[in-house]
Amino acid sequence: MSIIRFIHPQSLSGTVDALSEAIADRARISAGDRTEVARWIASRQGLPGAYGGTFAPFEQERRGGIRLFTGERATSASARHILGEESCRVLLQLRVRDPIVGRALGRATEGLLECLARSAVRKRIKNPGLFCCGPCTVGLWRHLAVGGLDRQEERLERGVSSLRARRDGLGGWRRFPFWYTVLLLSELDRPYVKAELRYIAPALERAVRRAAANPYAARRRAAATRALSLL
Repeated sequence: MSIIRFIHPQSLSGTVDALSEAIADRARISAGDRTEVARWIASRQGLPGAYGGTFAPFEQERRGGIRLFTGERATSASARHILGEESCRVLLQLRVRDPIVGRALGRATEGLLECLARSAVRKRIKNPGLFCCGPCTVGLWRHLAVGGLDRQEERLERGVSSLRARRDGLGGWRRFPFWYTVLLLSELDRPYVKAELRYIAPALERAVRRAAANPYAARRRAAATRALSLL
């Protein structure tokens, strides 16, 4: 698989999503390609516009926001944070042993942990698995789910378990983007996830039956299929 398929020269979100899709599909990525694309992401660390010293989106992404992996829109305010979490996530998944990448990831991790600590104090957030808003919180969970940051199991269990109190009675959650949250749940084979999967099972079953009309719909269908397999 060519490195050209991964690197989107003017889009950090496009690059991260291309990698996330390849990793989810278990596509083979050569060691050389892994290193090259990891260094490309690492080169965005700490640039102007980066959230908390993580990885900077490009100007058009900062101005107009981004689409999440599952297609929902993220505003420019939350897009910077989510891209920081998602970039760290794919770098961890690539498992590149490279000092440039390692240092960039270390600085980004340190910055995110500082942001978590500040948010807990300023916003009086007592749950260590929650952040400022639903979309950013799911980005945090996805990063934790691959071993990023710290206190991974505690943060995930307490954070995901809080979804029950945010159910909207319509098969979704208040504040949390439905499919981005499903994507996270579909990758967590934990006992505390199953109650939420049972709650949204009807919506997942409908999604599996529908034909995928575009790449985002295909990703949602795949996430729904994985989520149902956990029940």
